[in-house]
Amino acid sequence: MSTPATDPQLERYTFRRKIEEIAAAKGRATELISLYVSPGKQISDVMGYLRNEYAQSSNIKSRTTRKNVMWAIESLMGRVRAYKEPPKNGLAFFVGNQAVGADKSEPVTFIVEPPEPLNTYLYRCDSKFFLDPLLGMIHEPEIWGLVVMDRAEVTIGFLRGKRIETLRNKQSLVPSKHGRGGQSAHRFERLIEHAAHEFFVRCGEMINELFLPHKDAIKGILLGGPGATKEYFYKESYLHYELQQKIVQPLFDVGYTDEYGLKELVEKATQTLHGLEIAEEKQLLQRLLLEIRKAETGLAAYGDADVSHALEVGAVDQLLLSEGIRKKYVELSCSSCGNHFTRSVTDEKVAEAASGACPKCGVASLSAGAVNDYVETLYARASQSGARIRMISSESEEGELLGKAFGGVAALLRYPLARPSPSPR
Repeated sequence: MSTPATDPQLERYTFRRKIEEIAAAKGRATELISLYVSPGKQISDVMGYLRNEYAQSSNIKSRTTRKNVMWAIESLMGRVRAYKEPPKNGLAFFVGNQAVGADKSEPVTFIVEPPEPLNTYLYRCDSKFFLDPLLGMIHEPEIWGLVVMDRAEVTIGFLRGKRIETLRNKQSLVPSKHGRGGQSAHRFERLIEHAAHEFFVRCGEMINELFLPHKDAIKGILLGGPGATKEYFYKESYLHYELQQKIVQPLFDVGYTDEYGLKELVEKATQTLHGLEIAEEKQLLQRLLLEIRKAETGLAAYGDADVSHALEVGAVDQLLLSEGIRKKYVELSCSSCGNHFTRSVTDEKVAEAASGACPKCGVASLSAGAVNDYVETLYARASQSGARIRMISSESEEGELLGKAFGGVAALLRYPLARPSPSPR
């Protein structure tokens, strides 16, 4: 089993969190320094460049900006000097003074070892940190093309990881069946077939327009609809040949051709295609809901208190965490009664974690200690007990349900547990 240090899910989460934290820093002037050191770059060359920048910064007219920039470069040189050579993927340094209130600032330093090799050496001083090289390493999720159609309507979309995105819906002008007989029947039949052909041509053009720019990223195209229209559209090759080759077989029978039809298409595909992340997440959340309905005998826990208790006693089989969680664990202590416990708070509320009274003695005498990332803490505790861990996308319907209904954290258990008392940990 993967440890927290090597688990790809946790690595993606922590990298994204770090980028968000760096992006939030804003300077009052051009005093935030970004330095990218590519693998193979000589540290001596980097130090020489920084010494030159330090000398040049003495010419900055604003006394405050000059002072902050010179401090940042000095701090940066101290950080760089600690390395004999860059790691295999290079390094990114972010140093400066960020604005924290009215005429106030505080020093910040971030050092990032990227998940992929940096292909550039870059120094930049600005009012915000330059993150473009790292943002390019936050990969887009797996993409599938979605098409549901019949003679009356077509809806086109993407499945991006676990999120269904509707791109285009178009109604056709193909006439419905008629009651005329004789020679008129043949003439109207020809008109209907011609109108259907024209509609299919327009459908192909729309799909080509929307999908071809992403053809290298699209893993496959799921084509569905009621009746035989989808088979005819596929066999007659109305699509560009590069997209035609990406259509997944067999085609899918779905009852709708609107946005709901896209959801039905994905549900049908999850029954036959292995490896679709959205299918695995859907199954996990459906199982969670089923276990919750069983009440006393259910193998489920949700919410911070219940899941923490289940982890403590080693009852967690699978820990489900929303990728959208932005929380911290703050260690608190009461100077009045000596009570020590942790409290989970959102990132924005960390500074207020020690406010209020001690839940044990009722005296407002709390002080804050260590602050740890919520997800990383639960990851470590789950790994120690041998629990499997699954990060659930906040962009899917299942992930949205996990975040809104269960606070972003739930667990499937090895055995049923009684709910813990509400006393603090």
